Amino acid sequence: MTDVETILLPPNRSVFFASDFHLGTPSPEKSRDRERAVVTWLDTIRPHADVIFLVGDIFDFWFEYKRSIPKGFIRLQGKLAELTDTGTRIILFTGNHDMWMQDYFTQEMGIPVYRHPRRYDIGEKRFLIGHGDGLGPGDYTYKRLKVLFESGLARRLFRYLHPDVGIGLAQAWSRRSRISNQEKGEEFLGEDREWLMHYCREVEAVHHHDYYIFGHRHIPMNLAVNDRSRYVNLGEWVSARTYAEFDGNDLQLKTWAS
Repeated sequence: MTDVETILLPPNRSVFFASDFHLGTPSPEKSRDRERAVVTWLDTIRPHADVIFLVGDIFDFWFEYKRSIPKGFIRLQGKLAELTDTGTRIILFTGNHDMWMQDYFTQEMGIPVYRHPRRYDIGEKRFLIGHGDGLGPGDYTYKRLKVLFESGLARRLFRYLHPDVGIGLAQAWSRRSRISNQEKGEEFLGEDREWLMHYCREVEAVHHHDYYIFGHRHIPMNLAVNDRSRYVNLGEWVSARTYAEFDGNDLQLKTWAS
């Protein structure tokens, strides 16, 4: 568990949270439409936003070669650069689809990139924020694969592939993912079977947090961990456009309609 970072929220300003844009899937055309929607949403919240947390799987695939990055997503990158250049703070977490981010966003836009959940004091509330993959009980096969893919060796081996080959393979793989195949559905499992709820309860037994903010599950949720703590899942933007806003007192899970 990391140390706590304090964010001093000015009056009449908010902190926004969103995740799982999955830009790049299921097709370039649909991804571009979604990217435009994300950019418009960022413009809409801009007058009120002090900090924006992007909580993983922003891209359905991302890899930074030494001198190249995946083609596309220029509208989002331009908007993020514009926001940071004019003083809006953006904090980015990797997800299981874009875990191979390195320092591009930090060097180009001053956006820190984090790979594990982090603790924040915002106003008078304490938050634990992360993407959510690999947390809680079960899913041991993925947890072993995550250790492998996050290793420096895996990144070095992938870098030996020409970008046309490596990115092409990754895009073919992403088309098989659950978010690209909505007919497979996402169902709420019940509080006793939601593994991120188990994780929240385990952490809460040791360290109190007012809010646990995660993505990854693709289902918007705002559930009580206990009478002083809530677990909020941000949902996704492929079939819905859900996000959260914290105004210094209360956190609300919202749906954005363009």
